[in-house]
Amino acid sequence: LQGIFVLGLPYALLHSGYSGLFLIVLAAVLCCYTGKILIACLYEENEDGQLIRARDTYEDIANACCKKLSPRLGGIIVSVTQVMELIMTCILYLVVSGNLLSHSFSYVPVTEKTWSVIAFVTLLPCAFIKTLKIVSKLSQLCSFVHFIIIFVVMTYCLTQIHQWSWAKFRLSLEFEEFLVSMGVIIFSYTSQIFLPTLEGNMKNPGEFRCMLNWTHFFAGVLKTTFALTAFLTWGEETREVVTDNLPSFLQTLVNLCLLTKALLSYPLPFFAATEIVYVCISRVNCSNYSSPLLALCVRSSFLLLTLLMAMFIPHFALLMGLTGSVTGAAMTFLLPSLFHLKLKWKKLSVFEKCADISVFILGFLCSIAGIICSIKGLLKVYG
Repeated sequence: LQGIFVLGLPYALLHSGYSGLFLIVLAAVLCCYTGKILIACLYEENEDGQLIRARDTYEDIANACCKKLSPRLGGIIVSVTQVMELIMTCILYLVVSGNLLSHSFSYVPVTEKTWSVIAFVTLLPCAFIKTLKIVSKLSQLCSFVHFIIIFVVMTYCLTQIHQWSWAKFRLSLEFEEFLVSMGVIIFSYTSQIFLPTLEGNMKNPGEFRCMLNWTHFFAGVLKTTFALTAFLTWGEETREVVTDNLPSFLQTLVNLCLLTKALLSYPLPFFAATEIVYVCISRVNCSNYSSPLLALCVRSSFLLLTLLMAMFIPHFALLMGLTGSVTGAAMTFLLPSLFHLKLKWKKLSVFEKCADISVFILGFLCSIAGIICSIKGLLKVYG
């Protein structure tokens, strides 16, 4: 919930003003709610009225909802959506890596796309990652670097407190820019694809709801504080990646830390995406499933795909807004509320039904509007 995409939140506030602060809080509340109802879909009552875990994954929930149409249709849809979101996350890490290198070494006559290729070369060993053990160690280092970055940025912002002015906030907003900002904010909270596995591995799953409440509360507080302090410091000059606003003596140091974090973050979504593909291959009984050569080809193809996409869409905030509007909204709002209504309809109160329907409608409208505006923004950039 506190990944590298937090760096796009001050830029989102630039285009959403006071409503952006409200959106950060609202997104935390809604994401916490949909996380709870998603986990509720994993359980069913037995003959004694006790709740038992009848399903294990997001795909299992989807298959249970679509079993009358096709036993595996729901799982396929969810798997495709998950892979899209994970791959788009990998692409974003490459885009931001190129951006960071370009600003850190602006005196070198190299384009941002070329820097992305250089960053990509350092990620080639990901094609040989076979277990989660290596990924977990890299993610641990990534978390440590993240706290250093946030501490440095916040400390600098606080030293500029004498320049802060609430007059920098606006009430009149561009509707399309606001919707792109909404996609950025939604994407910074997406975690639903990991929740079933997380809850299943907790020592005491009964504490899951409490854990979800506290983590989203603190995430909302930290995001709001960071976005607000950064925006009050730079105002209209706030850039897509807020660290670009830092003075040169700090920018290079922080950007190199961010580059390290981005490269260390890449293996987790990359590994998760390839694992989903492997599971799908195994289900169709592919005879070459266990072939090391096939595994290497799949990973290499995914690596190449992320590089090509990073080359064609080198705009961090717009790409993040598009991803949040497409896969983020689907996995975070649309599918959890739809599945909850489908599986628990007879046991839900009127209030719960209304809440689920409201979340679904809101997610659908936000998704459609965000997709249109993000694509228009990208077309405008290239036009």
